[in-house]
Amino acid sequence: MALAATTAFAGPREQAKRIHDRIAGVPPSELVLGNMEALLADANPANDIDAALMATNNPEFYRVTLKNFAASWTNRDQSQFVALNDYTATVIGLVRDELDFRQVLYGDIIYIGDPALGLPAYANGNNNHYEALENQGVDLQAELVQRTQSSVNGLPSDATAGVMTTRAGAQAFFIAGTNRAMLRFTLLNHLGRDLEQLQDTSRSPDRIRQDVSRSPGGDSRLFLNNCVGCHSGMDPLAQAFAYYNFNYDADNDPTGINGQMVYNDVGQTDPTTGTRVTAKHHINSTNFPFGYVTPDDGWDNYWRAGVNSLLGWDSTLTGSGNGAKSLGMELAHSRAFAEYQVTKVFRAVCLREPGDSNDRGQVTTITNSFIANGHNLKRVWAEVALYCKGE
Repeated sequence: MALAATTAFAGPREQAKRIHDRIAGVPPSELVLGNMEALLADANPANDIDAALMATNNPEFYRVTLKNFAASWTNRDQSQFVALNDYTATVIGLVRDELDFRQVLYGDIIYIGDPALGLPAYANGNNNHYEALENQGVDLQAELVQRTQSSVNGLPSDATAGVMTTRAGAQAFFIAGTNRAMLRFTLLNHLGRDLEQLQDTSRSPDRIRQDVSRSPGGDSRLFLNNCVGCHSGMDPLAQAFAYYNFNYDADNDPTGINGQMVYNDVGQTDPTTGTRVTAKHHINSTNFPFGYVTPDDGWDNYWRAGVNSLLGWDSTLTGSGNGAKSLGMELAHSRAFAEYQVTKVFRAVCLREPGDSNDRGQVTTITNSFIANGHNLKRVWAEVALYCKGE
């Protein structure tokens, strides 16, 4: 006799456990599980969000889930296997305190361990403070405290730009090179677009620096059909970082672990350029002597027009400015920024990419909620977990 096929459905208790496991990474206590189950079983769907938010009260959500969530953003290898640092701690703090998450790219904000813990003090020259926080298993939910970045690392407030001007961010993306890396990895980690996806050969090449050859390999077509597509938009934006560098003693510490960020404030000049602009912005000038010579940290967003207008730039902003802070605001106030935060949480909670029309529609719905609720990323974790709780 053939058996009829049956479909297994998850009840409120199973759904509650899945939500908690996906958010906190550990099973809930019986008390928490029972409370979450009761809220999910209630006839009032408004209680569902409260059930999911209960999982964010577990310390492991901050110590492990959020640390792993942000760790890959802090290094060029995009590895999760890095120590806690001021970049990841600041992400954790912004989520915990339900602040406007857009500040991650422009706020004068940083999170450190409570001074009462007796840990090594925050230092511009090493990561000892955060490594001690992690090695001692400190409860980050309880023991992280908010500070202004300018009061901790000595930057002028108008030169702070959220995680971009943390020590970890500078060590990864201001070290050596030309500071274009900071723009590339910020776009990749926070707007979900690498440079190849942003190519637009219709933009003016007037701000492309001297170090970019106009005839790579002796073929100008490569520049016109390839290089210009990225550099015409990238170089005017990356100019915002003209006064930043990360210095270290190359003889004694080639890893840069014990180096620190440098910012040329008003009255400070680089001995090579004679201006506040760092020497790295003038390297390889003979590649194309008629190229753009960086005079200051003024930036312009050429991608507000053309195909990249689809990133949803904020019409209340001007699309130009000076320095990293105003550039961070330009990027963080885009629709692409909001949507990518939701997409990253979706991957972390649902353990897959948004794969079909239902998933993509839900990402849009939660993005709208994220914006409407003051860019509160903690709530996004709860809303995504409810969607992936099972039927």
